[in-house]
Amino acid sequence: APDTQYQNSLHHYYRSNSRANDDEGAHSDSTEGHDEDDEIYEGEYQGIPRNDSVEKADGQVGQSQFRDMTQYEGERRKDQEELAQQYETILQECGHGRFQWTLYFVLGLALMADGVEIFVVGFVLPSAEKDMCLSEPNKGMLGLIVYLGMMVGAFVWGGLADRIGRRQTLLISLSINSVFAFFSSFVQGYSSFLFCRLLSGVGIGGSIPIVFSYYSEFLAQEKRGEHLSWLCMFWMFGGIYAAAMAWAIIPHYGWSFQMGSAYQFHSWRVFVLVCAFPSVAAIAALTTMPESPRFFLENGKHDEAWMILKQVHDTNMRAKGYPERVFSVTTIKTVKQMDELVDMGGEATAWHKRWRIKLTNLFHQVWGNFLTVFNPEYRRITYMMMAVWFSMSFSYYGLTVWFPDMIKYLQKQEYSSRTKVFIKEKVEHMTFNFTLENQIHRNGEYFNNKFLNLKMKSMVFEDSLFEECYFEDITSSNTFFKNCTFISTLFYNTDLFKYRLINSKLINSTFLHNKEGCMLDFSDENNAYMIYFVSFLGTLAVLPGNIVSALLMDKIGRLRMLAGSSVISCVSCFFLSFGNSESAMIALLCLFGGISIASWNALDVLTVELYPSDKRTTAFGFLNALCKLAAVLGISIFQSFVGITKAVPILFASGALAVGSFLALKLPETRGQVLQ
Repeated sequence: APDTQYQNSLHHYYRSNSRANDDEGAHSDSTEGHDEDDEIYEGEYQGIPRNDSVEKADGQVGQSQFRDMTQYEGERRKDQEELAQQYETILQECGHGRFQWTLYFVLGLALMADGVEIFVVGFVLPSAEKDMCLSEPNKGMLGLIVYLGMMVGAFVWGGLADRIGRRQTLLISLSINSVFAFFSSFVQGYSSFLFCRLLSGVGIGGSIPIVFSYYSEFLAQEKRGEHLSWLCMFWMFGGIYAAAMAWAIIPHYGWSFQMGSAYQFHSWRVFVLVCAFPSVAAIAALTTMPESPRFFLENGKHDEAWMILKQVHDTNMRAKGYPERVFSVTTIKTVKQMDELVDMGGEATAWHKRWRIKLTNLFHQVWGNFLTVFNPEYRRITYMMMAVWFSMSFSYYGLTVWFPDMIKYLQKQEYSSRTKVFIKEKVEHMTFNFTLENQIHRNGEYFNNKFLNLKMKSMVFEDSLFEECYFEDITSSNTFFKNCTFISTLFYNTDLFKYRLINSKLINSTFLHNKEGCMLDFSDENNAYMIYFVSFLGTLAVLPGNIVSALLMDKIGRLRMLAGSSVISCVSCFFLSFGNSESAMIALLCLFGGISIASWNALDVLTVELYPSDKRTTAFGFLNALCKLAAVLGISIFQSFVGITKAVPILFASGALAVGSFLALKLPETRGQVLQ
C-alpha cells in the first residue's frame, strides 16, 4: 500500500479518511449519520464530480482548434502521469480478490483459444491432405495460413482496442474466430477451408495483445508480473487441449458420415469443431465482465470508470468478509481528449455516408495512434522490442515445428530400414487376402492372382507384369505401380487411381465402381498417436517454466527473467546435435519448451508495462504481428533443412536467441513501476 506521504499528496481526490474502521470493523468513518436502511453513505459517489480542468474546458470547444498542439500534448501527458499515480492507489484500495480471479479465468479461455488455433492445422494436416487431395505446395500454404491470419488480426485488433475498448474488440475478434472455425469444419473444398482458417486466424489474432493489456489494467503493481505470468499458463492449456482432443478424435475414422461422394465429414472435421469450444466459452464468459476502467479514464468517461472500480472494490470486499467497507474514491482524474472536429453532415446525410465517414475517421485514428509508437520518446524502445520479439519468435516457432518434422523424418528412416525387397518373383493362381505392407517388388510376374479385401500400405511395384489378375475392395496408402503392365485385369471397388499407376500400361483392363475422391491415409495411425503424444508432452513441459517465471517475475525483474531464459535456451539448442533418436528428440523438445516459456512470459509483461494505456494494445498488436511474420519465416527456413542438416537450423536458432538476450538487457526495467 502507498505510504502516508503519498496518500496525503492525493488527499484532494478523496472526500474524507473513509477507510479508517472502528475496532469491530462494522462501520466506516465516512458513514456518520447513515440510517439503518443504509440508504446512502457519505463516501458514496454522488453525481458527477468534475476536476477544475474539466470545468474550464466546458464551453471552450470553439477555442480548442486554436490551441498550441505542443502545449496541449504536454497537458495531456501531465494528466496521464497524474492518472497513473492515482489509478495505482485506487487499485490498492480495491484489493486483489474474487473479481481479478474471475476475470483471470474468463481471459484465460480467450488465451486458451489462441493456443488451440496454433495446433489445429498441424494436427489435421495429415488427414486433410488426403481428404482434399492436397499437393505439397498446398500443404505448405495450409500450414502457414493460420500464422498469416493471426499476423493481420494482431495488428488490426490491437489498434482498434485502443480506440473502441478492450472488451468490445475482444468480443468481436473471438466471434469472428468462432464463426469461421465452425464453418471450416464443414466446408469441403480446399480453397474454402483455406479461406475459413485464414479468417479464423484473423479473429484469434487479437487475443494475446488484448488479453494481457486488459488484465494488466485490473492489477496493482506488486501483483502484475506474477499474475500476468499465471495467465500465460492458459496458452499451455490450449496446446494440451488440442493435443488431447486430436489424440482422442482424429484416429477414429469411424466417426464420419458422407452423402454420396460429394460431401464427406470425417473425424478430423469433428476435431476442428471441438477446437472452437474454448473461443465460444470465452465469448459467453466475457459478456459478464466490464470494460477496462483505465480505458474509460483515458477516453474521458469518468462515471463509467468509477462504477466499474466500485464494482471491483465491492466484489472483493464482500468475498473477503468486509461488505461494510466503502469505496472512498469520489473523483478520478480523466485525460484531456483530442478534439475531433469531424463534420458528419447532419441528419440529412445518408446513413452509408455517415458510416463511411466514421470508419474513415476510425482508420485515421488507429493509424495515427500506431505512428505515435515510433515517436522519439518511444522509438528506441519500439525498435529494440521489435528485434527481441522477432528473434525469439523466429527461433521458437522454427524449432518447435522443426522438432516434429525431424521426428517424422527419423520415423520414416527407421521404417524404410525395415523395407523388404523382392526381385523377379513369379506368382500364379494365388489369392492375397491379407495386409501387404512396406515392400518393394521389382520385375515381378503375376498371373491369374486375386487381391481381395486387403490393405496395401507403403507398397511399390516396379517394372512388373499383371496378367488376368483381379483386384477387389482394395484400400491403399502410399502405394504405387511404376512402369507396370496390366493385361486383362479387373479393378472392382478399389482406390487404385490413375495417379497411383505411374507410367503404367493398361491393356484390356477395366475399372468398375472405383472409389471416387481422395481417401484418408490409414497407414499412419501409430505415427499419428506419436505426434499427438509428442505435442502433448512438449506443451506440458512448459508447466515448470510457467510456475518458476510466475513466482520469480516480481522478485528478480522482467529483464533478468527474459535475458536469463534466452541465454539458457540458446545453450540448450546445441544439445540438439546429439538428438539422433526419436526419444532424444522428444526429450530435447521438452527441455527447450520448458526453458523458453519464461522468456515469453517476461516479454509479455514487459510489453504491457513499457507503453502507456492509450498505445498499449496498438504496440502489443504490432509486435505480436511481427512475431507471427517471424514465425512464418522461421518455419519456412527450418523445414527446408529437414533430412539435410541439423547444423543450419541450430545455428540460426542459437544466433537469434543470443541476439535477443543481448538486446533484452538494453531495455528499461519496469518492475515496481506504476502502469503508464
